[in-house]
Amino acid sequence: MVVELKEYTDLASQLEAMERDGYLYFPGVLNSDEIAELRKCMDETEPIAENRDSYSTSEGGQLLGKFQGGGFFLKHIKVAFNRSPVFLKYIDRSPLIELAEAMHGEDCHIIGSTAWITGEGRPDQQLHSDWVPVPLPADVLADSRVKLPIFATTAFYYLDDVTEELGPTKIIPGSHKSGRVPGDDTTWNGQEAQSILCNAGDVVIFRSEIWHRGSRSTSKDNRYLLQVFYANRMVTQKFPPYPHGFRLNKEILAQATPRQLRLLGHHEGGVYD
Repeated sequence: MVVELKEYTDLASQLEAMERDGYLYFPGVLNSDEIAELRKCMDETEPIAENRDSYSTSEGGQLLGKFQGGGFFLKHIKVAFNRSPVFLKYIDRSPLIELAEAMHGEDCHIIGSTAWITGEGRPDQQLHSDWVPVPLPADVLADSRVKLPIFATTAFYYLDDVTEELGPTKIIPGSHKSGRVPGDDTTWNGQEAQSILCNAGDVVIFRSEIWHRGSRSTSKDNRYLLQVFYANRMVTQKFPPYPHGFRLNKEILAQATPRQLRLLGHHEGGVYD
């Protein structure tokens, strides 16, 4: 099955869709030059072990990182915004940043960013949620009076035309209202996971609670994907190396705009500061 990708152009409708469906689709955010620039930057960026980057090849086993097994090409670069000004540009890309600030507050920030290349043979993932901040019974969440804040989201910048062979992300629309992680379940509310099939340059953003998984790639082509993770200010930023090794790249600091600096953690003082 394939996810229905419907475009909502006004902010009010976008917020309604995130509340109702748990995800949102933005077609044609990137042009061909931007796609090519991002892919080139991903190819040229080398993994760093202390950053918790991952790397494996199709010829050998796992060389670096947490993804076990190897046997397929993988490059997963953490804190991508700190590796190149090319990646930095996309932490506040319109129209995603306007939505992020409407969902998470005008003082929101990013909690991470990854550049991700995967090749043929990448296996199916188990259905999972990234984070369920407020576990609740599903009947409570079904009550129209109950509206949970959106604490964290992930924006997926697709740099390929995504087919079933390329190993698309699969989601269960509305499953953020399950109030729990999927565990061993493969369906929710009668629905199975559905493929996100879209074009290079499109963006899909979804809530941390939604049930989703990566799927097996049988294509000879690599899949290129940029992720940006947004959250409310009170959600901790997750920038390795831990616990105190992370430092912002001086080149990044020198050119970051005030909005980008805030997204990177340069906040005004608050109650817990």
